[in-house]
Amino acid sequence: MTTDRMILGENCVYSTDPAETGINNNVIVCGSSGCGKTLSISEPRLLETCHSSLITTVTKRRIVNKYKPVFLKRGYAVQDLDFVDPSRGNVGFDLLCCVKTDKDISFLAESIVNADPRKNRSNADPYWDESAISLLSAIIKYVMITQHECTFTDVLEMIDRLEFKDGSSQIETNYDKKFELLARRDPTNFAVTCWKSFRLLPIKTASCVFGVLNTAIDTIFSKELRETMSMENQVDIERLAMRRTVLFITTSPVNPSLHFFINMFYAQIFKRLFEFAENRPDGMLPVPVHVLCDDFATGGRILNFPDYISIFREKRLSVTLMLQSESQLESMYGADDATTIINNCDTYIYMGGMDLKTAQRISTRLDAPLDEVLYMPIGQELIFRRGARPIVTKRYDIFSNVLWQRITRQYEERIAREER
Repeated sequence: MTTDRMILGENCVYSTDPAETGINNNVIVCGSSGCGKTLSISEPRLLETCHSSLITTVTKRRIVNKYKPVFLKRGYAVQDLDFVDPSRGNVGFDLLCCVKTDKDISFLAESIVNADPRKNRSNADPYWDESAISLLSAIIKYVMITQHECTFTDVLEMIDRLEFKDGSSQIETNYDKKFELLARRDPTNFAVTCWKSFRLLPIKTASCVFGVLNTAIDTIFSKELRETMSMENQVDIERLAMRRTVLFITTSPVNPSLHFFINMFYAQIFKRLFEFAENRPDGMLPVPVHVLCDDFATGGRILNFPDYISIFREKRLSVTLMLQSESQLESMYGADDATTIINNCDTYIYMGGMDLKTAQRISTRLDAPLDEVLYMPIGQELIFRRGARPIVTKRYDIFSNVLWQRITRQYEERIAREER
């Protein structure tokens, strides 16, 4: 089996064939902002991807425009998903594309309502979120039953039009007749059972539940995101697993709502790829898929990610997680889940930073004084690989890479022609 190489640092190039290395291909890259994660880790990954599928998040369109022609020449299908300006991409992403069962609906609704990472640090009664998840599930199911070729924008529009008032014994809404008709046809329908829970609430409680749902919707779904869900061509997740494909995801470094959505998007991607592999006779993806997650711990939690990462290897799925510090990961996922994530990454690259807790942990792994880690020279990095001694090296000098030089020169020449 032909596999890609993994460039991690100066003179540190490894195979991605687990049968050869004996370890998984999950990588954590930990370093403060500006330490060179993009140039020394992300771009080398793009250069070396020739045999597997790749999903990568970028904040600079330059990366997409530079590497699109490269992958097309390699025979790849290129999917360009731009959440900042959908017109620049060639695919959109509709959240309903991953929904096949009632459990999928619940998973999606939970991902949306809990997308804001502040909820993980809140002591608020989970009742409000659970009720909002139930309400959203009812609307999603209703739309999917009653509308042909629906998208999640139809769900959002139904939420936008929802009105209710205090009735004689329970709240009254403008959708009561719709759900009553559905109940007469199928009283055990998932949409009906979820809707009944909302209808039985007192008016003040219902207002709070609806407020929780509306806050989540307003926080996440911008005009641009709604546009991506209505595009004619949509991300083909199964194609990623069936043939060599690269999916570029353009996001914004200064838009928190996009961070929330990206991690919700990843939750859907991981779940769908896992299920696709599970339904195959050998339980594996036909084509290995690697996911390059930039700023992994700056958005919301990826639902069930600590569970998924522990079984990625057997599905031929792997991730590179870019972090600024272990404390950042712990803040997002909690101490136990953060430890689970780190323990399931057989490669760890430390590129320096000012976080004391991270430095203390690295000094323990390295079995070296703390000051050697805290005052590590700029450009130096530490590589930990399961089953091997730590390596002290320099970050990879991509500027000396002949292939990178050629690709960069071709890109600059193309830009110059376009500007003339």
